[in-house]
Amino acid sequence: MKLSGLEPLIITPESNFINVGERTNVAGSRKFLRLIKEENYEEALTIARHQVEGGAQIIDINMDDGLIDGKEAMVKFLHLIVSEPDIARVPIMIDSSKWEIIEAGLQVVQGKCVVNSISLKEGEATFIKQARAIKRYGAAVIVMAFDEVGQADNYERRIEIAKRSYDVLVNEVNFPPEDIIFDLNIFPVATGMDEHRKNAIDFIEATRWVRNNLPHCSVSGGVSNVSFSFRGNNVVREAMHSVFLFHAIKAGMNIGIVNPAMLEVYDDIPKDLLEHVEDVILDRRADATERLLDFAETVKGTKKERTVDLSWREEPLQDRVTRALVKGIDQFIEEDVEEARQNVSKPIEVIEGHLMTGMNVVGDLFGSGKMFLPQVVKSARVMKKAVAYLLPFIEEDKGSVTESNGKILMATVKGDVHDIGKNIVSVVLGCNNYEIVDLGVMVPPEKIIQTAIDQQVDIIGLSGLITPSLDEMVYLAKEMERKNFKIPLLIGGATTSKAHTAVKIDPQYKNAVVHVNDASRAVTVVGDLLNKRNSGKYVGDLKDDYEKFREGFLKRTKQKEYLSIAEARKNKYKIDWSKSRIKVPNALGVTVIEDFELAKLIDYIDWTPFFRSWDLHGKYPGILTDEVVGEQATSLFKDAQELLNKVIDQKLLKAKAIYGLFEANTVNDDDIEIVHQDEIFTFRTLRQQLKKHAGKPNFALSDFIAPKESGLQDYMGCFCVTTGFGTQELAAQFEADHDDYNSIMIKALADRLAEAFAEFLHEKVRKEDWGYANNELLTNEELIKEEYEGIRPAPGYPACPDHLEKITIWELLQVKEAIGVELTESLAMWPAASVSGYYFGNREARYFGLGKIKEDQVEDFANRKNIDLEYAKKWLNPNIIEQ
Repeated sequence: MKLSGLEPLIITPESNFINVGERTNVAGSRKFLRLIKEENYEEALTIARHQVEGGAQIIDINMDDGLIDGKEAMVKFLHLIVSEPDIARVPIMIDSSKWEIIEAGLQVVQGKCVVNSISLKEGEATFIKQARAIKRYGAAVIVMAFDEVGQADNYERRIEIAKRSYDVLVNEVNFPPEDIIFDLNIFPVATGMDEHRKNAIDFIEATRWVRNNLPHCSVSGGVSNVSFSFRGNNVVREAMHSVFLFHAIKAGMNIGIVNPAMLEVYDDIPKDLLEHVEDVILDRRADATERLLDFAETVKGTKKERTVDLSWREEPLQDRVTRALVKGIDQFIEEDVEEARQNVSKPIEVIEGHLMTGMNVVGDLFGSGKMFLPQVVKSARVMKKAVAYLLPFIEEDKGSVTESNGKILMATVKGDVHDIGKNIVSVVLGCNNYEIVDLGVMVPPEKIIQTAIDQQVDIIGLSGLITPSLDEMVYLAKEMERKNFKIPLLIGGATTSKAHTAVKIDPQYKNAVVHVNDASRAVTVVGDLLNKRNSGKYVGDLKDDYEKFREGFLKRTKQKEYLSIAEARKNKYKIDWSKSRIKVPNALGVTVIEDFELAKLIDYIDWTPFFRSWDLHGKYPGILTDEVVGEQATSLFKDAQELLNKVIDQKLLKAKAIYGLFEANTVNDDDIEIVHQDEIFTFRTLRQQLKKHAGKPNFALSDFIAPKESGLQDYMGCFCVTTGFGTQELAAQFEADHDDYNSIMIKALADRLAEAFAEFLHEKVRKEDWGYANNELLTNEELIKEEYEGIRPAPGYPACPDHLEKITIWELLQVKEAIGVELTESLAMWPAASVSGYYFGNREARYFGLGKIKEDQVEDFANRKNIDLEYAKKWLNPNIIEQ
């Protein structure tokens, strides 16, 4: 079976079980239903994104609800998904009981999707008509085991309906058999009703029959149905799901809806529980249900074992090494590798044998979505400690050479200091036996090029967070082409995108250029690029994909209408300044904070981005109980709290800040003049140019400051905070101890503390220094939602994507001289855990995204700043300039 979103999903007999995400189903998620009813499609899209990031290989979309126009909702949601490449990369399952909704979805969905579902319940004529339409639209189909008599509820009815449906589809409709998926109805067991005893085993055996007798088709089902009788007892439910899947997958079930968080590892199910559950699932005893019900009471509500269980230390050596790597336990790894070394002829064989066997298990679990990034990074810590122990012995044995899967150069580009994502990708690739040459941060292009030549690397990976880094990546691609490189180029980082890679970077380099949007994809991408048998086809398909994406992107861009900058200024946001309240700050001028107490920031931390940096997606605190990633998020959060407490108790990081409030007025529509110590500083803002609906203004930040001609004196602030001093030294200490996990952790925590400091300081300014919101009482959740009055936008971000304005902030506040935070040549802040920006106090001030702008505004902007046009473009996000 071949399905696709933006990327292909080819299901072969060797494929692992394909997991379908159902949270974008109004019947499967109360939250999704509420968002669709409220027409909050943006947040609904985040649910789809979380499913894909959580490992769903297909997402099921269902809009069947009495209070929703299902057809309109389906079409609108699918249109929105098309513009989100990180979601649209997986195939879509169009799910509805109404044919008109299915057909409407088929008319707009991209790629090759799956229809869920059709059946014989309305007779063969309707079945054939719908199947022919689905075939014409080029989709695969789920066929329910349902006919004119009703649902199949035993083995005989399941195979009867499946055989009849298959014959009609293949022989009369000429439907490709590989595009047929049978849903053979998973029903609950252990209900107490005798007729339900065989529900599970009948499904399993019917699956076996279908796969043996109906060539090329697939079998699917909703796994959670089987344990419906034990709602509220997750221990038993997890075991039932695992046992059912273990036997159903062996019988041939290859697709299904299953929550990974509601699964226990089959081999880890306690033997007594396993026996009782298998008796029920396989119907091995007449009293199986009663016995499981009684036994379930003894485990009801119990948590997974948290006490230290050292029984695994009695297992064979390889099992101990594998468990240590999978579980991230480094306590015994040195004694285990020493034992292994005593049993081999060369110490290198321990790495190539015992350790790589264990890391292969880690790679398989991660690739199948059964392990998450924090666990993999812990595994790498164990691996590094084991290798460090063995190195002296290997050096003694000079003839030993271990062969890696390939050599990969990783670097954060010139002027950029952010490396958390790069380091995570390096660790994940290292876990899969790739040799990593990590050049660190702020690496000039000539060093990247020369190191790649000297080290004969197989791939170059570039990372960047700030928008000027994108230009550096384009330059690197041009240099690689000029020097006739043949190796692939990987692109990653927060500001990178498939769009920028396809439109700006890929055309500069005739060999492979790949955007990697998360660490979980890196191993697969690198494996495909270095696979000698298939790499040519992979790169060719990639180039074709980027070319089509580029054409589509440029075509969509040209279809939008833009105003000239003069017209946009006429449509500016107009505040009635005669009625607007302007509060004179309580304290004008600059304030410096030399050493702030970190403990005061804890309550201001927004933990959601912290989890996102580890590829765990969901809002805090809900993520801690999330069905998919809750357990791992809780473990990660516990480790973060321990390190954070250590940082605070031992004062391992230093927090500094500088901020100022000044007299200000708007001049020439888009400029803001600030007066400080008789000197004038000018901030240049940019204005939206997309043509809006009637009554919708084109915003610029200058709209929120009173114009000079009004005769009113207005005010504005600037700030810079940092919690980064000490971070680099701590990270280096952890790396020296082969502890990448805590090296990444300290950087992620420093980033969170910096954002918390910015939030704390903004609140202080609103309530005390400026005092326009002195009665404000907001919770941290309300602060995160930006429910306060006034805004604090930052240069380089959506409302003002011009990094050059940081220079003016640094000159006005004397940031470097006062608190030591510097700007790199690409205008990144150093230390990395730093935040800077503006303060606007007007109650009508709001956050907005600039969107794309036309070249006439870029020229105007360059003239206002008295700089060269190309130089101006360098400091603007390249994605915003419409050309």
